Amino acid sequence: MRKSSPQTVDYQALADFRFEIRRFLNFSERLVRAAGMEPQQHQALLAIKGLPAHRVATIGVLAERLFIQHHSAVELVNRLEVKGLLRRARSAADRREVVLTLSRRGEKLLKQLTRPHHEELQSARPKLLAAMAAALDPHAIVARASRNKRHKKQSPKRRTRNKQAKQRHRQR
Repeated sequence: MRKSSPQTVDYQALADFRFEIRRFLNFSERLVRAAGMEPQQHQALLAIKGLPAHRVATIGVLAERLFIQHHSAVELVNRLEVKGLLRRARSAADRREVVLTLSRRGEKLLKQLTRPHHEELQSARPKLLAAMAAALDPHAIVARASRNKRHKKQSPKRRTRNKQAKQRHRQR
């Protein structure tokens, strides 16, 4: 793997990648707020539901997964519990440990929010992947820029023919 020197850092590529991430997060935040939740509450439900099988959902684990302080995770869990989206129970193995689980209502809401998130990710996938690739490999930018330059030189009619030829080739 090549290491980038300060001269090869492509700030535009990094900014584009950050922009694509923020575009998705903005979509997510608007969707979640329309469902009557705060984005961090949605992130908490997703973090708990999406934990690897070997991890137990505790307040400490939630704080770790959301990069927040333990006391902030406690407050977040309190708000989710009041909304009826989360339950807490003492661990059978260690009574000091509090285990977090989604309620039926929390499961249902998370499922409703997950489908549009997945669809948006599918839609944003080409731009996200291209932006990430450009940010990771600044040398790819040169190749992409020269391809774009050649593409712009073609007439609109020629671009249409090229696109149609590519589509026919893929269908074979």
